[in-house]
Amino acid sequence: MVQGGASVIVAIWRRRIRLHEQFVTPVTCRLSIPGQGFYILGMSPPPSDTSDPERNRLSGRIARTAKVGANLSGAGLTFAAQSLFGGDKGDERVARAMAAALGKSKGPLMKVAQMVSTVPDLLPPEYAAEFAKLQAEAPAMGWPFVKRRMRAELGADWEGKFAAFGKEASHAASLGQVHEATLHDGRRAACKLQYPDMASAVESDIGQLRTLLGLFKRMDGSIDADEMVEEITDRLREELDYAREAKHMALYRDMLADKAFITCPKPVTELSTARLITMTWLEGERLDAFQTAPQEVRNQIAEMLFWTWWAPMNSYAVIHGDPHLGNYQVTGGGEGINLLDFGCVRIFPPAFVAGVVDLYRAMLHDDFDAAYAAYEAWGFQNLSRELVEVLNVWARFIYGPIIDDRVRTVADGVSAGEYGRKEAFRVRQLLKEKGPVKIPREFVFMDRAAIGLGAAYLRLGAELNFHQLFEESLEGFSVETVAARQAEALGRAGLA
Repeated sequence: MVQGGASVIVAIWRRRIRLHEQFVTPVTCRLSIPGQGFYILGMSPPPSDTSDPERNRLSGRIARTAKVGANLSGAGLTFAAQSLFGGDKGDERVARAMAAALGKSKGPLMKVAQMVSTVPDLLPPEYAAEFAKLQAEAPAMGWPFVKRRMRAELGADWEGKFAAFGKEASHAASLGQVHEATLHDGRRAACKLQYPDMASAVESDIGQLRTLLGLFKRMDGSIDADEMVEEITDRLREELDYAREAKHMALYRDMLADKAFITCPKPVTELSTARLITMTWLEGERLDAFQTAPQEVRNQIAEMLFWTWWAPMNSYAVIHGDPHLGNYQVTGGGEGINLLDFGCVRIFPPAFVAGVVDLYRAMLHDDFDAAYAAYEAWGFQNLSRELVEVLNVWARFIYGPIIDDRVRTVADGVSAGEYGRKEAFRVRQLLKEKGPVKIPREFVFMDRAAIGLGAAYLRLGAELNFHQLFEESLEGFSVETVAARQAEALGRAGLA
C-alpha cells in the first residue's frame, strides 16, 4: 500500500519534471499507515549550478525519495512510525529493521541517522542504539562506476596518472568509497571517490529528516531541533566538497604539526577534484584491537586521542566533528595515532570556545551566574533559571571527567552501556516540563564529538587525570590568541 501510493505521486512528478525541470518544487510522497496518515516533504534546496551533471536535480531527489521510501516501507516503517511518534516505548525488532533499511539506502540518510543517534535521548533508546551501529560500511560500487568516476574527474587517460590502481574498494562508506593506488614516485595513495548523485541525495534525505524530527517535536515537546537540522545540512553539504576536505586535511596537518605522535594524510592536490580526493596512504591498526592491551598502552592511546581533539579546539576553535572509532588508527603498537576523514570539520567563532571554557569553569566552581552567561555565549535563547538548572544537569555529566581532579575512567564505576542514560532521561523529562529548549547550531557537533571521544575512552577503559590534561590544554588561552591563530591557519590552508 505504501509503494502503490508513492508510485502514483512519483508518476505525477515525473510528468512535471519533463515540463518544469528548471524549477525547484517541493516533493511529496504519501506513506499510508493503518488508521492514520502523514506526508514526508522533500524540502526545496537552494538553486544549483545547471552546468554540473551531478548537481542537485529535482529528478534525482524524486528518485531518491522513492528509493528510500521503498526501503523503509519494506522494513516496516508503518509500525516504526506508530511507536516512534505515538508515544509507545518502541520495538527493538522494528528499530533493527529500520537501521538495516537505512544501510541499504546508502548515502546521507545513513550518516544522518548516525549523527542523530549521538544526541542523547533525542530518539527513543531502541532507535538510538540501532542507528549508532551504522558505521557507514555500505556495499561498494563496482568497477564500471569507478572507471566512470575517475574518467569524469581526471580525464580519459586517468589510469596513466597512477603507477597502479586497485580495482576493489578497500573501504566503502555512506558518501563514497576508497581505493588504494600507487603514485609514479612510489608513494602509496588512497583515492576516495564520491558516489553518483549525492547532492540530490543530501537534499532529499534532509527533507525527510526535517519532517520526521518535526513530528517528533510535536509529539515529544522537549527539544526544538530546527537549528540542529540546519547545522547537519550545512555539514553534509560541506562533506560533498572534496576540494574543501583536502583543505581541511592541510589545516589539521598544520594545527597538529607540533604533535609528532599524530599523523594526518597529505592531499595530492593534482589528483584531487570536488568529487575525488587523493591522499597519502596511512597504515595502522584499528582502535578496537587495543581493548585488551596493557593498561598503560590504553592510557597512552587515550591521551593521544585527547590531544588530537582538544588541541585544535582550544587553540584554533576547530573540531573534528566525526570522531567515531573508524576514523582513528593506532601505529607503533600504541606509540602514535593516524587521524582519518576530514569531511566533517567544524570551524567555530573563537568566542564560542570561550563559552565552552567559561562553562567548564562555572561547573568547576558551581557558579550558576557564570553558567547562565556561558549558555548565552553558546547561543541558547530564551533562558530561564529553570531551563539553566536543567541544562546544568547535562553539563555536569559532559564536563564531569575534566572537572574531577583525579585519575579515573570516563564512566567512573558506571557500566559503559548505562553511562549517561540516567542523566539523559532526567534531562528529557525536565525539558518536557520546563522546555522546549532550542538547540543552537554550535552545540550539535560539539556535543556529538565530545560524546564520540568519550565512547573511545570507554572502549579503551582508559584511566587518566582528564582534569590535568584539560588544564594543560588551556595554557595561555584567550579569545584574542585563538582568533589570531585561527585566522593564520585558515589562511595557510586556503580556507580564509
